[in-house]
Amino acid sequence: MALRLLYLILLRILGWIALLMRSEASKNAEILVLRHQLAVLRRQVARPRPSWADRAVIAALSRLLPRALRGHLFVTPGTLLRWHSDLVKRRWAYTRRDPGRPPTRPTVPELVLRMAAENPHWGYRRIAGELTGLGRSAGASTVWAILKRAGIDPAPRRSGPTWADCLRSQASEIFAVDFFHVDTVLLQRLYCMVAMEISTRQVHLLGVTAQPTGGWAVQQARELLMVLDDRVDRVGFPIRDRDAKFTDAFDAVFASQAVRVLLTPVRAPRANAYIERWIGGCRRALLDRTLIINERHLRHVLTAYETHFNTHRPHRALQQAAPLRPLPDPNDPHGKVIRRDLLGGLIHEYAQVA
Repeated sequence: MALRLLYLILLRILGWIALLMRSEASKNAEILVLRHQLAVLRRQVARPRPSWADRAVIAALSRLLPRALRGHLFVTPGTLLRWHSDLVKRRWAYTRRDPGRPPTRPTVPELVLRMAAENPHWGYRRIAGELTGLGRSAGASTVWAILKRAGIDPAPRRSGPTWADCLRSQASEIFAVDFFHVDTVLLQRLYCMVAMEISTRQVHLLGVTAQPTGGWAVQQARELLMVLDDRVDRVGFPIRDRDAKFTDAFDAVFASQAVRVLLTPVRAPRANAYIERWIGGCRRALLDRTLIINERHLRHVLTAYETHFNTHRPHRALQQAAPLRPLPDPNDPHGKVIRRDLLGGLIHEYAQVA
């Protein structure tokens, strides 16, 4: 800036020397032209913005003008007062500290964008849960803001049904059972039976078959009781729909353990909201993105997804923990984040290593 000021002073001195060599008539004509140009510019520019070097040159040259002509300059006494006020503000300016939450760690936006790019079907709440599982806690609103700044829209939110709210109050004593079907490459329809403990969100894949008879469903119920073992007393109310594959013999298996079976209303899938949501999530994350060859292939794929769901996938109802995996200590040192691919890359899991 000092060089700019010296340059402007040198130009004005050279211009002054050139003026001494010109006639009075020529200088008077130039003054009239410059005054008219200045009047035109004042009509177009409401407030000029000179630099500090321009201000210094104008202030120095204005001392050579008569007092009557100084009023024609755009530098008025009010301008001088404002300049002084700006100097005072700069002199007593302090470093401003913005109120609110501390800034997000630099590694968090990078991880958010990485997960959003590698998992297009994940919403901002799902990404926030994955970050919590890695020990890098970030609120859902923070993840939403990061995605919005990057031009990535969050996945559509789906509000929970009313029946889910009703079941939540009894979650500690309910586990849900349901069937769903999958069509293979050769259009063979396979049926899967799955159960979920509502309180822990743990899922049990009971079986896969092409012929879901009543006897087969009864056998799966017996195996479920063997898996639950001593937890049967705490899980007191299995809930199911009115599918014909759930026969009286199916209910009798639970009745032998003094467990009462609850039936959902007719054509009311929301009454069994938790297991229906799991089935929908399984389809979106896995079954809609792969081709099933046969029964053995389907059993292998669902078993891998069951393990992922129970040991890794975060759940909002469990404070972003997985059913069989506690949250890490946020005070533990953070290592490098790696990605593990399941089922050929259909599902991604993230973990940190030292």
